[in-house]
Amino acid sequence: MWQALQLRARQSGSTMSELVRKAIRDAYLGGAIERKAAMTGIIGLWKDREDVGDPQEYVRNLRRAVGKPARLDRLK
Repeated sequence: MWQALQLRARQSGSTMSELVRKAIRDAYLGGAIERKAAMTGIIGLWKDREDVGDPQEYVRNLRRAVGKPARLDRLK
């Protein structure tokens, strides 16, 4: 697999890393059309929620993480 990946990278003028990232995106995230549809589909998802108050402020507070571990650390 390593040699095939090296060869394909040379032929395409890309890097092996980029080929791996593209393969993962295609296999697990769908194509560009599917990703765009998914992102467009979540627009306004929280607009009618009343349990979190102002949705923009709620998200800002989550992102600030004051007194909490950093966002990436919370994912571990």
